[in-house]
Amino acid sequence: LIKAEEFEQFLHKTFIGQKRFSLEGAEVVVPALHSLVNAAGAAGGAGIEEIVIGTAHRGRITLLNQILNMPVEEIFTLFEDIHKPGQYGGSGDVKYHLGYSTDHGHEDGSSVHVTLVSNPSHLESVDGVVEGKTRAVQSQRRWGSFMRATKRVLPVILHGDAAFSGQGVVAEVFNLSQLRGYHTGGTIHVIINNQIGFTTSSRDSRSTFFPTDVAKMTSVPVFHVNGDDPEAVVYAMDLALRFRQKMSQDVIVDIICYRRHGHNEGDEPSFTNPRMYKL
Repeated sequence: LIKAEEFEQFLHKTFIGQKRFSLEGAEVVVPALHSLVNAAGAAGGAGIEEIVIGTAHRGRITLLNQILNMPVEEIFTLFEDIHKPGQYGGSGDVKYHLGYSTDHGHEDGSSVHVTLVSNPSHLESVDGVVEGKTRAVQSQRRWGSFMRATKRVLPVILHGDAAFSGQGVVAEVFNLSQLRGYHTGGTIHVIINNQIGFTTSSRDSRSTFFPTDVAKMTSVPVFHVNGDDPEAVVYAMDLALRFRQKMSQDVIVDIICYRRHGHNEGDEPSFTNPRMYKL
């Protein structure tokens, strides 16, 4: 948690005014995912060998460094403007679209292969990509049976609260989740619930109280947890993993938090959330 906060603050001081969709206010997502990856491996007892992650922009750069061990030198070069075709990183694409793949090592010497799927600005469009990639890996490796393969490859999707309730592809993916042709053994959904979508308050962006209510169509469990209580968040993640492995169904961890710098680092958050930032 401290590493994540220090990393974000260093970026904020060093690359002033650059958009990075900071995780500040929701830094607890890093220890949450770290605990999940550790618990998923052989040492943790879940027996998962590969994790496929999809996430929106917020916090992607910190996750690349803290969860996928992307070298900081490589991350810092992404803040330099490189638009020359053919040059490494020169496509003109932005840093918060990037994917990455690595082996996340544990203290006992074992490891879990973790892949972060590339994602364009269309946020939840990555959901189906994560499920499709996971299903493909499960189908290729089988490990004796397809159901056994589902226990060894875990899809994890991080969402924003407004996108989760507002983008129809989320409901479509939930509808596919238990069908024979698309089943992946359950997905762990983590919602970075900073209580605002771009500049719109939750009461003006959805007709339900919780952003997770759209998932009730499949009767999956939802754990709402305080983002200022790291131990509770880690406990909820552990519970989610155990449920997924046992029941082969989706499960949601809704982390209720806030965002420190507004939608991006060029915004003034008190314009859009005046009461919250006054508090």
